[in-house]
Amino acid sequence: MQTEINNLLEIEYPIIQGGMAWVAEHHLAAAVSEAGGFGLIGAANAPADWVREQIRKTKELTDRPFGVNVMLMSPYADEVARVIAEEGVKAVTTGAGNPEKYMELWKERNIKVIPVVASVALAKRMERCGADAVVAEGCESGGHIGESTTMTLVPQVVDAVDIPVIAAGGIGDGRGIAAAFMLGAKGVQMGTRFVVTKECQVHPAYKERIIRAKDIDTRVTGRSTGHPIRALRNDMTKAYLQKEQEGASTEELELLASGALRRAVQEGDIHNGSLMSGQIAGLIKEEVSCKQLIETLVSQTKEVLNRSRMYE
Repeated sequence: MQTEINNLLEIEYPIIQGGMAWVAEHHLAAAVSEAGGFGLIGAANAPADWVREQIRKTKELTDRPFGVNVMLMSPYADEVARVIAEEGVKAVTTGAGNPEKYMELWKERNIKVIPVVASVALAKRMERCGADAVVAEGCESGGHIGESTTMTLVPQVVDAVDIPVIAAGGIGDGRGIAAAFMLGAKGVQMGTRFVVTKECQVHPAYKERIIRAKDIDTRVTGRSTGHPIRALRNDMTKAYLQKEQEGASTEELELLASGALRRAVQEGDIHNGSLMSGQIAGLIKEEVSCKQLIETLVSQTKEVLNRSRMYE
């Protein structure tokens, strides 16, 4: 379990917790980092003051490295980028845009920059503009997704760039981590699996719905708008897909989805909220602590990799 990612982020295990909007706050980030992984605060569309507060609260809970995920489409992205530089974190992951304009600011503070990519072209572009690593995220993941699967995307990105590649999407246990290593990844990012942990502050109803999920229980909405999102099926996804089929306007669809993730995470609305989840939800059977989870993941991964030596 020692790779370039361990050294880059100064962590015990190359396991990164996804920077999930409304989910990845200081309790979860600190717990993951304390357990030897790399915790992330999800800035999403939050204002800069909230991000500053979350960074400081995380520092109160752990002295281990952690980071912030920045959604570059956020209206507060410029302010959040400056707060991150001022407060200092180990690394930034980015999505929904190009972080190039913030590279110099972050690099001056020795903050590692790790963009999330869904294509080889974007991975190569990120390497050219100075990224320290990339997260290659397949469409099996929850939330906003690309088109390529993790199995096809990761090895192509690995072949295309010289910086370390972190695999994400469809990874829920040690078998998935071992598979990512076999594809050439140097680490993994996991989102859905960390939702169902004791330290994660989402509504219990959200966690319970993931635990009850089957392998076929996710749906992808928003393909017609160019912003596909994977979530567990419920009344909201059914209504959204119906409106898409009927040719509803982007504005009408946005109105339907407005506030849906918050309703699920904070209010436990499992019917009309957006229960963002990856396809691995069917693997999750119980809620455990972050420490228990990471210990199990490491043990499973080592067991699988040791078994693979039988074929040498």
